[in-house]
Amino acid sequence: MKHDLQDTISLLAHTPAGLNALLRGLPDRWTRHHEGENTWTVADVLGHLIHSEQDNWIPRAKMILDKGESQTFTPLNRTAFADAPERPLAQLLDEFARARESNLRQLQALNLRPEDLERRGTHPVFGQVTLSQLLATWAAHDLTHLHQISRIMAYQYRPYVGPYIKFLGVLKCEGHSDAA
Repeated sequence: MKHDLQDTISLLAHTPAGLNALLRGLPDRWTRHHEGENTWTVADVLGHLIHSEQDNWIPRAKMILDKGESQTFTPLNRTAFADAPERPLAQLLDEFARARESNLRQLQALNLRPEDLERRGTHPVFGQVTLSQLLATWAAHDLTHLHQISRIMAYQYRPYVGPYIKFLGVLKCEGHSDAA
């Protein structure tokens, strides 16, 4: 499949509503638990998504367009969400939705052409990356964290499903992200 910017924007636009439908109004036991030591809660994931909206996608896209490869992206602090666990989940959902809406307006305002998607920037770990790769990663990042949230929530049932675990891949998944 060829990367289609409008498809990416469509997925990015739907993520806040999907999270809202899944999470808003759930008891804290669903959103404040984790999968074990040094793992994230649902609130942590939302904090990370908010931080990524503020410091990752649009700032890096603009850097690619303005500076090209001449300036390396500022490394992203992937755990810069220390206050998220103490904040009400509804507040985190609302903040994420506002940040995403703002970022999508900014993305649309860039009026990207196909040749812009091939422009390159410099990632602090990966080196050269294209704007297309950054934007595709933004969408895949959303899907990764939707999967993670499902896994965190399903983990709460792990002791209770008995032999059905055989059919519940989400309870056997241990995550997929490398430290970068």
